[in-house]
Amino acid sequence: MAAHKSWVSIPKGSHFSLANLPFGIISTASKSSPRPAVAVGSHCLDLEEFAAQNGFSQTDVDTSVFSKPTLNAFAALGRPVHRQVRKYLQDVLAEDTPYPKLLKDNTSLQKSSLLRRDEVTMHLPMQIGDYTDFYAGKNHAFNVGCLFRGPDNALQPNYTHLPVGYHGRASSIVVSGTPITRPNGQILANPQADPKVPTFSPCKRLDIELELGAFLCKDNNMGTPVPISEAADSIFGLVLLNDWSARDIQAWEYVPLGPFNAKNFGSTISPWVVLVDALEPFRCKGIENQTELLPYLQEQSNENVYNIKLQVDLTRKFSVLSST
Repeated sequence: MAAHKSWVSIPKGSHFSLANLPFGIISTASKSSPRPAVAVGSHCLDLEEFAAQNGFSQTDVDTSVFSKPTLNAFAALGRPVHRQVRKYLQDVLAEDTPYPKLLKDNTSLQKSSLLRRDEVTMHLPMQIGDYTDFYAGKNHAFNVGCLFRGPDNALQPNYTHLPVGYHGRASSIVVSGTPITRPNGQILANPQADPKVPTFSPCKRLDIELELGAFLCKDNNMGTPVPISEAADSIFGLVLLNDWSARDIQAWEYVPLGPFNAKNFGSTISPWVVLVDALEPFRCKGIENQTELLPYLQEQSNENVYNIKLQVDLTRKFSVLSST
């Protein structure tokens, strides 16, 4: 069982407890090269510096992966190594750590490797070669379907039988905080008009979608499927994802081949990757699908979703006018 108390000060209610320890890519004013780190409380541990000072001396992990500008090399080592590294770092940072000389009692290494999160710059955590977006929630799929087809045809017959998705633009995925430009495109101002003639203008119905993004860490040979029983071992970790959507542009262009420019102008992700093992305590049974899936999609366990609460807050910029 992972330790829950740390010698590092962790504010009450922090999302970055020892039970989490998400991985990300940081840089600092004194060292501009991006490198891996883990978040703990209000701090993050620079893994390149920690490794350089023999911080991983009690493991057999290939520490060269912590000198890379992305997490791809670490992710490629596989889930057993991810689990090993996370457990080791939990032990190093635990209040009753079995390795006090490594960091807890090493003030010099603390100064060079234990950095405040508000003093580091976050980067895209992985080099992304491909990006596929899926419907995951029935309510969301229904609501979006209503926007374009009305409630009677909101869900297509295939929805409960297979994963419904489309390929997005990997090069448009950026880290949270990156400015997103409102796209221009063809918009059908009056869908009831005949003939239907679009106008070209900035999007007027910009939408956001609170989603989870999953980073994969294993490849497969072209034409060779991954059995669903092995799918979980292909997932490195999860991030929050905002799939920005230009709904008025999408309504005109998506028939008959699906989303295009309305969905590929920007997708933002959180910079910290939560490893799958950190979410295991929240695994639970999801809403039962009344449709019997084909055998190749049937999972061995019915506890195949996570009971985690996600929330969206909208912050607007206001201008205050006064007169005398």
